[in-house]
Amino acid sequence: MDVRPVFFVLGILLSILALAMTLPAVVDAAYGSADWQVFITASAVTLFVGVAMMLTTRSGWSGFTLRQAFLMTTSAWLVIAFFGALPLAFSNLDLSMTDAFFESMSGITTTGSTVIVGLDEAAPGILLWRAILQWLGGIGIIVMALAVLPILQVGGMQIFRVEAFETSEKVLPRAAQMAGEISIVYVGMTFLTAVLLWFAGMNGFDAVAHAMTSIATGGFSTHDASVGYFHQPLIHWVLVVAMILGSIPFVLYLRALRGDALSLTRDSQVRWMISILLISSLLATFWLVKGAHHETLHDAVRHGSFNVVSIMTGTGYASSDFGTWGGFGAALLFVLMFIGGCAGSTTCGIKIFRFQVIYAEAKTQLRKLIQPNGVFIPYYAGKPIPEGVAQSVMGFFFLYGVSFAVLAVCLGLLGLDFTTAISGAATAISNVGPGLGEIIGASGTFKDLPDSAKWLLSAGMLLGRLELFTVMVLFLPAFWRA
Repeated sequence: MDVRPVFFVLGILLSILALAMTLPAVVDAAYGSADWQVFITASAVTLFVGVAMMLTTRSGWSGFTLRQAFLMTTSAWLVIAFFGALPLAFSNLDLSMTDAFFESMSGITTTGSTVIVGLDEAAPGILLWRAILQWLGGIGIIVMALAVLPILQVGGMQIFRVEAFETSEKVLPRAAQMAGEISIVYVGMTFLTAVLLWFAGMNGFDAVAHAMTSIATGGFSTHDASVGYFHQPLIHWVLVVAMILGSIPFVLYLRALRGDALSLTRDSQVRWMISILLISSLLATFWLVKGAHHETLHDAVRHGSFNVVSIMTGTGYASSDFGTWGGFGAALLFVLMFIGGCAGSTTCGIKIFRFQVIYAEAKTQLRKLIQPNGVFIPYYAGKPIPEGVAQSVMGFFFLYGVSFAVLAVCLGLLGLDFTTAISGAATAISNVGPGLGEIIGASGTFKDLPDSAKWLLSAGMLLGRLELFTVMVLFLPAFWRA
């Protein structure tokens, strides 16, 4: 396989990452933190490597094959996570390389799990860098979901090919065009969210950081108490709206800007997602009011809705300690953790469209049981579902369940208690962030887990973010054969 196109793209991405590192350097310098030197050094190293990769691979190739696209996608997240960890590893946080990589992988995959304790006292550059990693990861996954995964036919994503492009030869130019269009929308939504959060009561720095991590549905906060640090209800409601907006397919925003505003309400994924969020929020509210949790009706609605939206969209903010919600509350949030939002958004999890495809297939099978001689065709968005899409989706569900089970069992073998192993595996593979259990519950972070568990969870985050197949195909011997 000719890896020059892969290294060329990686060089571009590393160069962008290096430029992004200068922003927290400027912030640290302005606040008088010595960590600005760490960011400048890490930026220089990253830029040197990125430019070197581009210069040594800029010529001698013209196309971009499917196998190269698979390799590029996984390599991009791994390489960015490694170089993104450099400022964290050498900052005043005194993190080990394992912890720094875990934090960086959690950021770039928009998972939101953290190993850092003492965010309230951390240097502003570090807090901003964590937000930048999630913001970049959010826009990266949108472009990949719209421009790359449909061509790779990963987990039924080929159903959206008409919204991307038709041939693999157009991967780079079409992806670049889409990235440009989406970036404008993405930046605009982030700016608007930051302004609203500022008006709602956040200071400017917190508003920018939370705007970046809410639109990216990432969940990194600037405080140990997460969003629970802020007691203004309006802040919570602004973030609820931002998380939902980040979970809607961004291609619909492009259509709306071109005059088709009704596409946002016509899309079946969006309708399903909003319906599930509404029903789940009502259930959570009822449980908080009637379950002796001493919540007023308004607080129950606010905390119930906020945490339901946060968990289902994979953001992972917490406005209250939902670990104390009892059996029903914990079970509800655990189930929502797997669902996720819409394909083509910043969210993670299984995705709404896959549940729609499975539902349509199951309904067809039930009808065939009643009328064996009848002809029934499953539909998605008013169109017949191709057989290959249904098979891909069912394969994804199977692989998702197996990956979750294997990850949970391996964490158990490392000595983690049942709740920690199960919730840790779920939050990693679904890229949600929060975990439960004896080890995590002590500090609210993954800091006290053994290093081997952190590497396993990092692998789980990568698997979940890249839709499983994209990573696993690299382990097939046939993939590397000429």
